[in-house]
Amino acid sequence: MIAEPAVQLRLLDMQALDARLDQIAHKRRSLPQLATIAELDSRIAGLRDRIVAAETEVDDLERGLAKAESDVEQVRARAAKDQELLDSGRLSSSKELENLQHEIASLARRQGDLEESELEVMERLEDARTSMTTITTERDGLRARLDTATAERDAAWSDADRDREWVAGERAKVVTEIPADLLALYEKLRLDHNGVGAAALHQRRCEGCRMELTPTDLNRLRDAAPDSVLRCEECRRILVRTPESGL
Repeated sequence: MIAEPAVQLRLLDMQALDARLDQIAHKRRSLPQLATIAELDSRIAGLRDRIVAAETEVDDLERGLAKAESDVEQVRARAAKDQELLDSGRLSSSKELENLQHEIASLARRQGDLEESELEVMERLEDARTSMTTITTERDGLRARLDTATAERDAAWSDADRDREWVAGERAKVVTEIPADLLALYEKLRLDHNGVGAAALHQRRCEGCRMELTPTDLNRLRDAAPDSVLRCEECRRILVRTPESGL
């Protein structure tokens, strides 16, 4: 395979552009905001079940309190009616008076028990509402942090996308200058060698694998025609000669 020296140098330009594209992609994937967003999403999801449980508890206790208040009110109304009858003097039978007095006393005890239960439900409801407020406040704080992290991520992605678009445009220009067979070899080597398909020979060292060439390999490179496409014997990447090759 042959290619003009200037074309081979353009292959190094393409390698630099591809390295930049890889860096942009890596940066896009490894933004610290991504880990923050994942953590916040997880914490918010964890709170979701707790909030549902807290809301359910509050609803149940509110219904329980409403029933307790209704029960107390019914007993009070019945006791008031009995007391009114007792005070009216309309009952002449001692037996009826005694029964009514017993009923009033029973209602008083019943009212006391119901009011105690009502107070207990009110205290539980207050605790449940406080707990729910605490959880929802925590969730709202996490959501605010999530919104901030998402905005920062989107801004960083937007910057990366602009950089990628510009670099991709420059790469497209270089592609038109590379012969198809050389380009195909370069692309294959990039896939096989962690994104690096071509490397410069700099001061007798391959910049791809960082190995210094042996005297035998250096002599082979010196004797090769200027348009020969050379390969590093160690890593097999395309080796491009430059004025700083040290040959």
